[in-house]
Amino acid sequence: MGGHAPLFYEDPLQLVSGSGVWLQDVEGARYLDLYNNVPCVGHSNPRVVANLSEQAAKLNVHSRYLHEGVVDYVERLVALHHDGIESAILGCSGTEATEMALTLARTVTGKRGIICTDATYHGNSSLVGRLSGLPVGVERNGVKSIATPQLFRPITEGLSESELLQEHLDQLAATIASFSDSGGFAGMMLCSILANEGLPNPPSGWFAEATAMVSAAGGLVIADEVQAGFARSGSWWGYEVNGFAPDVVCMGKPMGNGFPISAMAANHEMVTTFRERHRYFNTFASSPLQAAAGGAVIDEITERGLVHQVAEVGGHLKSSLSELQRTHPQIGDVRGSGLFIGVDWVEPGTNIPDPEGAQRMVENLKSRFVLLGKAGQYGNVLKIRPPLVFEDQHAQIFLNAFEDSLVNA
Repeated sequence: MGGHAPLFYEDPLQLVSGSGVWLQDVEGARYLDLYNNVPCVGHSNPRVVANLSEQAAKLNVHSRYLHEGVVDYVERLVALHHDGIESAILGCSGTEATEMALTLARTVTGKRGIICTDATYHGNSSLVGRLSGLPVGVERNGVKSIATPQLFRPITEGLSESELLQEHLDQLAATIASFSDSGGFAGMMLCSILANEGLPNPPSGWFAEATAMVSAAGGLVIADEVQAGFARSGSWWGYEVNGFAPDVVCMGKPMGNGFPISAMAANHEMVTTFRERHRYFNTFASSPLQAAAGGAVIDEITERGLVHQVAEVGGHLKSSLSELQRTHPQIGDVRGSGLFIGVDWVEPGTNIPDPEGAQRMVENLKSRFVLLGKAGQYGNVLKIRPPLVFEDQHAQIFLNAFEDSLVNA
């Protein structure tokens, strides 16, 4: 497998089983999982396992045959979105979905320029990877970035929220205009909750205003829902939380509860144009097995009322963390929605990122059998993102461990 494999923790865990929100290692220790949004309806979910087993015992083929289950699943999937999302193409990974979306935007508009934020991540192919870690003012193969819109570390100190909003919109307008002599402007890709940026709170109205500006310039707005989607934010989609309607939506990670499924969705005309021009085919996508897993996830979220549960439990957890912030100056900010919460770890009394301190907290929590990660533009944001079946009782276990870990932070 080669050296430098990306593993968590100074002493990596060897896991052997999982159930619901719990993971078990090779020595029998149980860990509360606050990191894995991939098994969104719980590790080893019985309905997902049963659907996969029954379908695998019956049939699994690639997408060049007709299968009613696949069509039914895609119809259910797009019906969960706003009315402008009518058709979808399935893939196996978020990278595949975002690559399709970028290609679609360039195909439909006939333009080349793509805008992202300066701290984003949308995948790791040669095309999509151009959006990662791109400084403002640098062009990388038709891609330019804008400063991540946020209140906690504003691009200019001393501005009111409305003034800060206008500064970000002015930067976006200038970036759109800068493509006029280099292939034109095709669109903007955003995680709809700015997850990899560290879940920052943008100036109020930024998403809606930016979307309107992109549309007025003839570009498409692509919402990356790979992390935000499937009830993670307390709504079905992150774009609902932030009040904008994208032209294109990318989905991935939680779609199959660990079974590889992703999708790129838009209106029927755009999807048809993409297919006509590119003849996209994916051997393992649009399969009966994908539909079986994906349908089970939608059933679980719907029948168990997980959208409401996520909003409620996440709200309680965020409030508790905000209370701890009052007495612990290392906690610079607590933000997020639903069961995706970020704790911005700082040098006490400042907004200066402290990634080493955040890593100590991650290790401290692991020693107390609680698993979470860290992310954000500076690698200092504790990333709380448990399976959707996480309940108040689990949140209390985490909070007890978190408070205990603060003593040694």
